Amino acid sequence: MSAVVTQERVEARLAELQGLHPKLIDLSLDRLTRLLSRLGDPHLRLPPTIHVAGTNGKGSTIAFMRAGLEASGRGVHVYTSPHLVRFNERIRLARAGRGELVDDATLLDALERVEAANAGEPITLFEITTATAFVLFAELPADVVLLEVGLGGRFDATNVIEAPIACVVTPVSVDHVEYLGETIDKIAFEKAGIFKTGARAIFAAQSRAALAVLEREAARKGLRPKIGDEDFHGRIENGRFVYEDEAGLLDLPPPRLPGRHQHVNAATAVAALRALWPDTPAGAFERMMSEIEWPARLQSLQRGRIAANAPAGAEIWLDGGHNEDGGRALAEALADLAEKSDRPLALICGMLTTKDSSGFLRAFKGLAQEMIAVPVASSAAGRAPLDLAEAARLNGTPALAAPSIAAALDYLRARKWERAPRIVICGSLYLAGEALTLDGIIPT
Repeated sequence: MSAVVTQERVEARLAELQGLHPKLIDLSLDRLTRLLSRLGDPHLRLPPTIHVAGTNGKGSTIAFMRAGLEASGRGVHVYTSPHLVRFNERIRLARAGRGELVDDATLLDALERVEAANAGEPITLFEITTATAFVLFAELPADVVLLEVGLGGRFDATNVIEAPIACVVTPVSVDHVEYLGETIDKIAFEKAGIFKTGARAIFAAQSRAALAVLEREAARKGLRPKIGDEDFHGRIENGRFVYEDEAGLLDLPPPRLPGRHQHVNAATAVAALRALWPDTPAGAFERMMSEIEWPARLQSLQRGRIAANAPAGAEIWLDGGHNEDGGRALAEALADLAEKSDRPLALICGMLTTKDSSGFLRAFKGLAQEMIAVPVASSAAGRAPLDLAEAARLNGTPALAAPSIAAALDYLRARKWERAPRIVICGSLYLAGEALTLDGIIPT
C-alpha cells in the first residue's frame, strides 16, 4: 500500500467517522466508556500517565516535558489536539529512543479496529480517536504517556483514565464559554475535574480566582499541589533561564520557544518532572530547553513560499494563539522583539466565530501598524474577514480584509516601507495549519 493511498484512506476514514454523531463536541464519558469496554479497557493498561489541562500552554508544556523525558532516556507516548496539517500529529509513539508521529498504516489499522468495536453507534470523532490513541498506547511499550485534555476536563474524553501519576494545570483563562461557563471560577472547576486521589498536582502560576478553585478541588482529592510563583519559579537572568524550587536552583539555557509566556510553561514542565523524578539530571533539563519543538508557537518562517512572497527583508512569525490571554501573550512577546529590533508590525489574522476576537485584538492597539483580516478556509466556523477587520478597527488597529494569506502578502509587498516589516500570521491554529501547508511544512 503506497504512502499516498494510505494517507488518503486515513483522511477518508476520519471523514466517515465524523458522521457518527451530529455534534462535533458533546462532552460526556458514557459513549467512550462503553467503547473502551468492548476494546478490553486499554485506558486501564496505559504506561504511567501525566494528564494536562488548562486554557493556554497545554501543548507547549507537554512539548517541554517530552523533550526533558526523552533527554533523560525515557520513551514517551503523547496525545495532543488539535493538529495543524495532518491528524497524525495528535498521536506520537515512543519508538527508537525518540517519539515519532504515528504512521498512516498503523493509524489506519487502529482506527478500523476501534470503528469495528464501536459498530456504528453514536460517538464523536474526538472520542473515537481518543480510543484509538489508548489502544496504541496500551499495545506499545513506553515509560510515560503525556495526555492533553481536549476541552475542559471533567467531561473530556481523556478523563476516563483513573490513576494518572500527575495532574498538571497550565494557566486558566476564559475560552470555550459555551461549554465551560463564562467565569474563571466555573472554567477552573471544569479543569479541576481531572484531579484524582493519589496523583501529584502541579499548577502553573494562576490568577487568584482560578487558583482558589483549583486549590479547593485539589484539597477535596487529598492533593497538595506545587504552585507556580509560590513553590517554584522560573525567570530569565543574564540571558539564562533560572529555575528554583525547594530542591535548589537550575541554571539553564533560555527556552528555544520565544516569549515570556514560555517561561511559565517551561517552569511548569520542570516542576512536574522534578516532582516525579527528582533524580533527573541537569543535563536533561538543559537539552529540554534547547531541543524543544512545538510548531506555530511564535514560529519563525524565514524560508519557503510565504517568505518569498513577503516584502524584501521582512521578518515573519506564525502563532496559533486565539483567545484573550493568547493575544496578550503574543503582544507581550512582540513588544519584547520590538525592543531588540524595532520594525513596523503588520498582522495577518484569521479567527473563528467561536472565539472572542475583540479580546484577542485588544492587545495589539498601539503595537500593530495595521491588520489584514483573512478567512480561515479550513474551518466552517471561520469569521468573515470584513467582520474581523471591523473588530480590529473598533479595538484601535487600522485594518482591511483580504481573500487569503497569499493576497495579504501581495498587499504588504506592494506597500512602501521605511524599514522591512515584522509580519505575524495569527489568530487561529487552523490558520496556522493553512500557513504551514502553504509553506510546504509538515510537522514531524
